[in-house]
Amino acid sequence: MAEAKMSRNQSLLDSLTVKGYRVTSQRRILIETIQAAREHLDAATLLKLATQRDPRINRATVYRTLNLLKKLQLMDELDLMHLEGEKHFYEVKPDCQHMHLACCSCGAISEFSSETFERLKDEIAEQTGFEIQVTRLEVGGNCRACSLNAKLSASPARGKTARR
Repeated sequence: MAEAKMSRNQSLLDSLTVKGYRVTSQRRILIETIQAAREHLDAATLLKLATQRDPRINRATVYRTLNLLKKLQLMDELDLMHLEGEKHFYEVKPDCQHMHLACCSCGAISEFSSETFERLKDEIAEQTGFEIQVTRLEVGGNCRACSLNAKLSASPARGKTARR
């Protein structure tokens, strides 16, 4: 049986309760931390943020909670461009599929959605008869800020004459 998708307004906590899972105080803190995050979290960052609220939370609890959320298809695990080694990031299962843009300079990760991406998926399905359930696309490069910094660093200093 397929798992019901979580609506935008339904929290992970509600989803766990509906599915019959106990929400302990530590699990609650971890989930609230995940949902409050404005960026993709790795397990170490999640642990660091959560222990600021409850120092008793340990690494095993973080991984057990992440594994449960993945098993229930409420969260995705991402291995984006192998930034900083074998680092995995986690995000709440999105309502719509999107691409991840990973900056190879600063490690920033942003999301991008496009009608063109949706049309490409439709075209693939139509031409191949493949029923697409999940799509993962990641693009590596330099974010706007790193690209601008690189250009500024490469340009000659203002007011100085080039030597020959």
